[in-house]
Amino acid sequence: MKLTGIRWTSRRVGIAAATVAAAVAGTVSLIAVSYGDGGAQWVADGPVTTALHNIDFPATTGREVTIPRRDTDRFAMVGVTWTSPKVDFRGTISVRTRAVGGGWSDWQPLELENHRGPDTGAEAARARGGSDPLWVGPSDGVEVRAAAASGDISDRLPAGLRLELVDPGQPKRRKVGAAGRTAIRPAGLQPVAEVRALEPTATDPAPTDTGTAPAPTDTTAPAETTTPAPTETTAPAETTAPAPTTSTAPAPTTSAPPTTPPNPVPTPKVVTRAEWKADESIVDPPEYGTTVKAFFVHHTAGTNNYSCADSAAIIRGIEVYHVKSNGWGDIGYNFLVDKCGVVFEGRKGGIDKPVIGAHTYGFNTNNAAIAVLGTYISAGVPTVVQDAIAQVAAYKLGQYRNDPYGTVTLVSGTEGTKYHLGESVVMNRISGHRDAGATECPGDALYSQLRAIRIKAATMSGLALTGLTATKNGTTYYTRGSFTASWSVGTPGVLIDRFEVLVDGAVAATAAGTARSAAVTVAPGTHTLAIRGVHRLGRVVTTAAVTVVGDTTAPAFSRAPELSLRTGTVSTSAVPATLSWRAADNTALRAAYLTAPSSVTFSPGRTSWPVTAKPGVATTWSMRATDWAGNSGTSSASRTPVLTAESSAVRSGTWTTASSSSYLGGRAMTSKTRNAWLKWTFTGRSVAVIASRSTTSGQVYVYVDGVRVNTVDLKAGSTAHRQAVWTRTWSGSASHSVMVVVVGTSGRPQVTLDGIAVVR
Repeated sequence: MKLTGIRWTSRRVGIAAATVAAAVAGTVSLIAVSYGDGGAQWVADGPVTTALHNIDFPATTGREVTIPRRDTDRFAMVGVTWTSPKVDFRGTISVRTRAVGGGWSDWQPLELENHRGPDTGAEAARARGGSDPLWVGPSDGVEVRAAAASGDISDRLPAGLRLELVDPGQPKRRKVGAAGRTAIRPAGLQPVAEVRALEPTATDPAPTDTGTAPAPTDTTAPAETTTPAPTETTAPAETTAPAPTTSTAPAPTTSAPPTTPPNPVPTPKVVTRAEWKADESIVDPPEYGTTVKAFFVHHTAGTNNYSCADSAAIIRGIEVYHVKSNGWGDIGYNFLVDKCGVVFEGRKGGIDKPVIGAHTYGFNTNNAAIAVLGTYISAGVPTVVQDAIAQVAAYKLGQYRNDPYGTVTLVSGTEGTKYHLGESVVMNRISGHRDAGATECPGDALYSQLRAIRIKAATMSGLALTGLTATKNGTTYYTRGSFTASWSVGTPGVLIDRFEVLVDGAVAATAAGTARSAAVTVAPGTHTLAIRGVHRLGRVVTTAAVTVVGDTTAPAFSRAPELSLRTGTVSTSAVPATLSWRAADNTALRAAYLTAPSSVTFSPGRTSWPVTAKPGVATTWSMRATDWAGNSGTSSASRTPVLTAESSAVRSGTWTTASSSSYLGGRAMTSKTRNAWLKWTFTGRSVAVIASRSTTSGQVYVYVDGVRVNTVDLKAGSTAHRQAVWTRTWSGSASHSVMVVVVGTSGRPQVTLDGIAVVR
């Protein structure tokens, strides 16, 4: 299938315009691009035809010139060139365009920093000066205003001003339906670009605001302003930049591809020239240096408000502009990257070869460059773009064992805009375009990001241990042996050779550079753990160590759960008691748990808990203790509280029976007689005396196994029956006796006893 070139209609609209159109085509293979229409697929079909249209500005001896508003055939990129590449245009050029099927845009300034391009040779001899090309999207109308800056004669309009309109072309699309039917997509519909399938995310980043310069008036050009470039003086904490190496003047170039050394850095994923449909028929054969000493970062200027689906078309437009408009032998950059982080192969010759570009005037030989599509003066590039630049820079510099964080002494190969021919200059291995020439490229914001990009390219940026699946207590981790260690790092994984998990300083596990976790096993005992990252270019960074304790020993109950009676109100359904225990661990106890007859969680320092127990029922009290490593131990005990009535006691002295529903069983024994007593004999491990309290109650003596052990005053501010007023607990169950003797307290001699409670 053949696509015809775009026809150009020559018109005279107020000026005499010389119009030249050149259309070129290149054949590509079928590439899937998008889906729709019930599962049908659009595929690229046939060659792409690009077109360049030139419009000469009218001759003038003044400081201003215009190309009035006019209709054109379709284009998507616009720029202005002039005859001499060594003339730096001091002034402004603004354009506005009409979108196909839409209205006119605002005035947009063209970036006039003349980058001059190739250093020497036939490519330099035919080069023209020019603005950066501006992507405007599909358009069919244009208006241009050019004005020289005020001042001396050197600021007049440059000779040979020419408007350049580039149509990057679009392939026709063939739709393959679900049933295999095909149809040709109408030419008026704009297809999704092929690069969409190569983007890292499904959506484009939000465009950054680069601002719009005001349009020049018909009489006065706007004043030119300069933003000071930021400088970099501080090396990263992770590493120390080596001393600069010295470079001699560029070596003689060759058209034969040199043999290149093996590269420790993997080849980056790029959209090849064939994939973005470069026109190989218009470019010169590549020329080669012998090494890559430095890597320059550029921006292409122009809008950031492009879709990454248009990136391939933008790069085709730049290729046509550099070759047909600037007169260069090929696209100037070795690589390009869009705001989505998709990297494109630039100048022909092989991404693994030291191809000489036309990107950094005076320093093109034995150096490489990448350009980010867009303008990055006030806002920098996203992380995905930083990572892409770092990977490509490490790939090009690492092949020749040049440290991306190092410096190098380069020698200017031309009489440039910043350095004289033969002048030696110390530069970072990864530098901005402004380091080599009088330009603000790659923009203040992107330039300030170069330090972070160097670190990513050369070492482990921000390597940090983020956690272990072991349990953490304070600053120490506990494990039964196996766990997973996780980490984070700012350096792209493709630039990392491996990660090593260090246990007590020795390598315990190894993970790939793209990994962010690894399984680890430690023996019982206390250890240190750290993560060491090894960059593909040799630098090593190790995180701070953390303490890890391996523990396989379960906690033990040195004192099993035990139930003892306590003071409080007694009823036929509940007896107040205390559950006590003691658990310990060889490393660190985490918690204790009551699991039956109810569920309660206790802190490791707690050893008792108030409970109630049902009389006459055997209850099993079960507990579990855990340590920080996850080991656990259990213990349990079954206990039965029993109520024994006062009528079961042996008694002496005068006692009378009192009846009330407030007493246990409805009855109690009361006495005012001094030395009257009640005595119970029982078998158990804990006992409580149950009595009534009131404002007139007196005192009693308590004897245990025939020995007086306590005096209990039963006086209280209010009346309370069925009170456990005194308790005693032993370590085991045995036979005991408890005798309660009336003291005969003056003024309040009466006591009322309601029996005892015993835990068996």
